[in-house]
Amino acid sequence: MRRVILLRHGRTAWNAQRRFQGQADPPLDEVGRMQAYEVAALIAALRPGLLVSSDAVRTMQTAEIVGELAALPTIPDSRFRERGLGHWEGLTRDDVAAQYPDEYADWLDGRDVSRRGGETRDEVAARALTAFSELPPVPTAVIVTHSATAMALTNSLLGIAQEIHPLGPLANCHWSEIALDGAESPWRLRGHNLGVPGTVVPLPVRTEGWVDAADADA
Repeated sequence: MRRVILLRHGRTAWNAQRRFQGQADPPLDEVGRMQAYEVAALIAALRPGLLVSSDAVRTMQTAEIVGELAALPTIPDSRFRERGLGHWEGLTRDDVAAQYPDEYADWLDGRDVSRRGGETRDEVAARALTAFSELPPVPTAVIVTHSATAMALTNSLLGIAQEIHPLGPLANCHWSEIALDGAESPWRLRGHNLGVPGTVVPLPVRTEGWVDAADADA
C-alpha cells in the first residue's frame, strides 16, 4: 500500500486575525510553532520516506520541524503553494465584506471568485496534481501544504468536482491521509482532519462550494 499525508501548516498571526493569506508569506506564530512540534511526533511515527513542502515560509517552517524528528530533508515545491487570492490577500473577512461585497457574497455561496484575481480552483488543482504525479512511489510520503490546495488536490485524486468540497478545510497542523492499494486502484481517503488529540472546531458542511471557515487560508 502507498499512502500520502497532506499536512496543513501551523498557525500564523494572519490565521488568528482571520486574514486571507493566499500566496502572501507570513511566518508561523508561537502557537503555530508549538502545533508543528506537537504534530511532528505523530508524523514521525508514521515513518515517512519523503517530505515535500510548499515553498511558503509557514509551510517550510512546519516541514523543517517535522523533518527534524522524521530524519528527512525538506524538498520545496512551489506547485504546492496556497491558492493565489489576488487583491484579497492580507484583508480580513470583514475588510473583504466591506470593500468587495459582491465578491464576498459569491465566496459565501461557494462560487469561484474570479474577479479578485489570483487563481481558480481548477488551476490550483492542476498544478498540485502535476507535482503530486512526479513524487516517487515511497510507502509513505508527507506533503506540507495549505488548506485550499489540499482540498483541491484531494478532490482531484478522489474524482470529485472542484465545485464540491464535502470534507471542509483542514485545521492548522492537521492532515488528510489518502491511500493507494495497488497500481491500478483508485486513491481513497482514509482520514481527514487527523492530528493531535483534542477538539477540532466543527465546520459547517455544504454540498456545493467551499466552506466559510475562520481558519482556512482561502
